[in-house]
Amino acid sequence: MKKWITLFVIATIGLYANEALDIMKKVDNREDGKTIEQDMLMVLIDKNNQKRIRTLNSYGKDYGEDEKRILFFKTPADVTNTAFLTYDWDDSNKDDDQWLYLPALNKTKRIPSSDKSSSFMGSDFSYSDMTDKNLEDYDFTLMKEVTFNNIKHWMIKGVPIKQKTIDETGYKQSILLIDQRNYVLARAIHFEAVGSKTKYFTVNKMHEEQGIWLIDEMQMITKQGKRTLHKTILQFNDIKLNQKLEDGWFTTRRLEKGI
Repeated sequence: MKKWITLFVIATIGLYANEALDIMKKVDNREDGKTIEQDMLMVLIDKNNQKRIRTLNSYGKDYGEDEKRILFFKTPADVTNTAFLTYDWDDSNKDDDQWLYLPALNKTKRIPSSDKSSSFMGSDFSYSDMTDKNLEDYDFTLMKEVTFNNIKHWMIKGVPIKQKTIDETGYKQSILLIDQRNYVLARAIHFEAVGSKTKYFTVNKMHEEQGIWLIDEMQMITKQGKRTLHKTILQFNDIKLNQKLEDGWFTTRRLEKGI
């Protein structure tokens, strides 16, 4: 009898794992337009509720399964003309490429894999958070269905398979909430591999346009236990889909030249 119970449990776990991966594939393949242009507002909030505000322009373009994105910081003066470029490769055997241009040094810095878990421009988002994750690098398990804001979500646990992924992302495990209406990652809890910090990601607002769900506002909060250490809010405005963007936008030369 115990043997049959054990086999049933193993089979059930396998079923949930397969279902979780199928859901994550739909998240990964969700339609998001061929190109996107948008204005961004980055709000950095410290533990004393003091705010720093930055404005940016963002551009992205799909290249089949791959994607290229570039960000230009506009204000305040201490970050003006700072720019960030990322090549998000679908091939799990190929590391995503990222560069940061620092105008004060007149220098473009390539972000090595060892630095991708560090903070992106002082925010609660890491360099790794600025790219999509390769599904092949994770074991996914469907935990249960939950209702959040009167909307049904799948709760999925994602655990990195290799230490390399843990080192690059800084996360040893993530709990994901996937919106059942549209396969948008609506919430996530990321458990850091080093120390006792936890990061909480939430999509606060989104809307549908041309059959595509677009994020209007998201946030990432860093906590230690119940204590909030820092918070970052990203707001997206004046979103334009499927406009013509030349490939020259997504080069290190453009990074240094600016808009």
